[in-house]
Amino acid sequence: MFDYSKLRGKIREVFHTESDFAKELGLSKATLSAKLNGRVGFTQHEIAKATSLLKIAPESIPDIFFTKKSNKQDLQD
Repeated sequence: MFDYSKLRGKIREVFHTESDFAKELGLSKATLSAKLNGRVGFTQHEIAKATSLLKIAPESIPDIFFTKKSNKQDLQD
């Protein structure tokens, strides 16, 4: 399971709401929520588009999209 807290923060910083970001990404709010909550994975295309929309530097992609949750976080979910 991945920790998307940094991604959520970037979404709020740039788009203010997950709904607005989902619309720009071409997803429904429910689908984005499922992805951010780890029920469904992001595709490579979605990651590429999200990094463009959020102006995420290529070297930051692993930290934002591929940081694993700690065991403590997994127990809370």
